[in-house]
Amino acid sequence: MAEMSKMRNIGISAHIDSGKTTLTERILYYSNKIHAIHEVKGKDGHGATMDFMELERERGITITSASTNVTWDGYAINIIDTPGHVDFTIEVERSLRVLDGAILVLCSVGGVQSQSITVDRQLKRYSVPFIAFVNKCDRTGANPYRVKDQLRDKLGHNAVLAQIPIGLEDKFEGLVDLITMKALYYEGPGGDDVVEREIPSSLAAEAEKRREELIDAASLFSDELAEAFLEGSVTEAQIRAAVRTGVLARQLTPVFIGSAYKNKGIQTLLNGVVSYLPNPTEVKNSALNLDDGEKEIELKPDAKEPFVGLAFKLEDGQYGQLTYIRIYQGSLKKGDELYNSRLRRRFKIGRLIRMHADSMEDIAEAPCGDIVALFGIDCASGDTFCKQGYNYSMTSMYVPAPVISLAITPKDKNSADNMAKALGRFTKEDPTFRTYVDPESNQTIIQGMGELHLDVYIERMKREYKAEVETGMPQVAYREAITQRADFDYTHKKQTGGSGQYGRVAGYMEPYAEADYEFLDLIKGGVIPNEFVPSCDKGFQAARTKGTLIGFPIVNIRCAINDGATHPVDSSDMAFQQAAIGAFRQAYDKAKPVILEPIMKVNVEGPTEFQGNVFGSLNQRRGVIVASTEDGNFSQIEAEVPLSEMFGYSTVLRSLTQGKAEFSMEVLKYGRVPNAISEELKKQYQEKRRKEQK
Repeated sequence: MAEMSKMRNIGISAHIDSGKTTLTERILYYSNKIHAIHEVKGKDGHGATMDFMELERERGITITSASTNVTWDGYAINIIDTPGHVDFTIEVERSLRVLDGAILVLCSVGGVQSQSITVDRQLKRYSVPFIAFVNKCDRTGANPYRVKDQLRDKLGHNAVLAQIPIGLEDKFEGLVDLITMKALYYEGPGGDDVVEREIPSSLAAEAEKRREELIDAASLFSDELAEAFLEGSVTEAQIRAAVRTGVLARQLTPVFIGSAYKNKGIQTLLNGVVSYLPNPTEVKNSALNLDDGEKEIELKPDAKEPFVGLAFKLEDGQYGQLTYIRIYQGSLKKGDELYNSRLRRRFKIGRLIRMHADSMEDIAEAPCGDIVALFGIDCASGDTFCKQGYNYSMTSMYVPAPVISLAITPKDKNSADNMAKALGRFTKEDPTFRTYVDPESNQTIIQGMGELHLDVYIERMKREYKAEVETGMPQVAYREAITQRADFDYTHKKQTGGSGQYGRVAGYMEPYAEADYEFLDLIKGGVIPNEFVPSCDKGFQAARTKGTLIGFPIVNIRCAINDGATHPVDSSDMAFQQAAIGAFRQAYDKAKPVILEPIMKVNVEGPTEFQGNVFGSLNQRRGVIVASTEDGNFSQIEAEVPLSEMFGYSTVLRSLTQGKAEFSMEVLKYGRVPNAISEELKKQYQEKRRKEQK
């Protein structure tokens, strides 16, 4: 337990370009994990340590969450640097699922931005305590005081400053620590030396005022501090203990400030991490006992208890699959036998690894509460591992539904094989990336969280798998249907020497809303022998797979036969199938067919200030607004929109709402296509037919 109280599992999450990766780089440097600082868009061609993928270095963004571990002041800290782009939101989800605490990084100029709101929602979903760090105080327009107010107003957090800046923008020199009441300056070539001095006289009154605010907020969590405050004998230890209690209860957010790029404020932020964020024993975790009707069991962070761990991230590297695992109960040794409760399979641990970005260090054992990686294990993201004899499952993370689709076609046979391998790997690694083959168009469709998300995967296919692919819009699954009853009477005759084919089928077809297709036999054993009635059914079914308007399946139709004729020699199963197909085509055009399109139920969530823009964008897309509800500054809009109008909507929505809104959609029903669009679709189909016949 003593060992675990000196352990922290933290994530660094924030909006795009708030400086998460730069901050992680400085943390690695000050804790002696690396010996030189590299920049995200570094001129030395090295790039930041945590952005180890070639694509990440080129684009200057984080794509996958990277894990590392450092030691600070005798504390072991596991750090996960997560992406900021909404497209890679699953990386943030899976990291927060296994972390005990987090640093929410905010830009002192941008303040609380769109993705900060999403990250805050994720922190809330997994009840992760966090501290805030206002970065980029050296930039023009920096105002940490405004950011602290935004944390209160926009996110509803009880935010208090733990430090105030000495100067801002290009005059940013250091900080005043409101607990020790000392001015801190970061000197030396990399800001290595933290020098304590007296508070500048110009800031003394401001520092006193802000310290009172901090103590006032913290005293709600400690009677001892409240009494000491009234008596005027407050100690640093009392303030720290009270702030820690508030942070762990997620009811107080201390705000640290600094500039990662200018190497200021990082060491004090690390002190804040060990002082205020929880160790693994202070976080409640539970599992479900699958052998006891999924009864909930609280996991004990104790090395002597039976092992329970969660696989939260997979990576397929050149040497096989790497599985990141968080240990919740018990400890792990090389050679241990574990049980995968989803696959119901035992496996042995061959290699146990501690990760540092993309480099690995083999270890013999891992303590309780740690985050490590295993090599060469067949499992999926979200699997629970237990000691043999136990059958527990931990709740998996929330996986948002994909919002954008693309059709991809390989350029040659070699690319097709490599594309299949790449898709197999990517879908296993990333639950928000999905792929399937459309049974109607035979297109391979990939789905993801945004254009950047799919762009990155297509680029990775080219680089890592040498798979050249072309992309296009997925085909919309249209349908055809009839609007009125039509009769048929068709005779199929074929004489080719010897026995021929003969069958006559008469009856009608009509619109039928209750099912896609129904067959009625109104003869009931008469003019057509019983053995040929199913043949008529087969013929109608074959004919309805491809309509004559645009070649899509025909739905909501009922075919009935009420008359017919047979030949004693020439009638057969095949003859009646052909007769039914002919009868169907004879009546179909008379039944006034129309084209139907899938109508999606679309849910848009975002700040109320952009409601008007969202309404406008949905109306432009032939959408019908069904409902709109407001909850504080947040609103939800429900609409029905044709699928053909929804391609590319995620990008449009983000630009309309500064990236603050998100949407989900599912198929609701089929609706009639307007005449103008219907004529255009028919023209395209006729053109395609002409080309095929040539």
